[in-house]
Amino acid sequence: MSIPANKPRSRYIRWLLIPLIPLLLPLVVLLLIALWRIIVLPAATVHYSKNGEDELRFIWNVQHRIYKGRLPPGSSTRDHGFLFPDEKFFMEISWWNDKDLRHCVNITPTWSNTHIYLDANGDIDRSEGSGTDSDRLKQCVTDTASP
Repeated sequence: MSIPANKPRSRYIRWLLIPLIPLLLPLVVLLLIALWRIIVLPAATVHYSKNGEDELRFIWNVQHRIYKGRLPPGSSTRDHGFLFPDEKFFMEISWWNDKDLRHCVNITPTWSNTHIYLDANGDIDRSEGSGTDSDRLKQCVTDTASP
């Protein structure tokens, strides 16, 4: 009776893989955190038309978690809210250009995503079929710019 030569080799390979488990665990945790932010938390996404005239600048303010950036034509920006927001929760985005465009909107995000589409002028596209969730938008609390 003969014993296959590859059977002991596979056993040693399994033993060599065991030290890799502690290295893979942090990667799994990071993957779960990323999926949590993408799938579970309610979010809002602002899409700027690819026919836009100017690059827009914006500031997200999600219950005093603030960041700013630039929005070139054809791009979008996204931020997320909280899983269980309290009565003081707010999400705002202000955007402007170097000319006379100034807008601010307060958003009540829904799970999984609220979409806001901006037309070529940088205004919210509220036309039928645009995809903008207008029922989730209202005037800003901290800024007097029009939505």
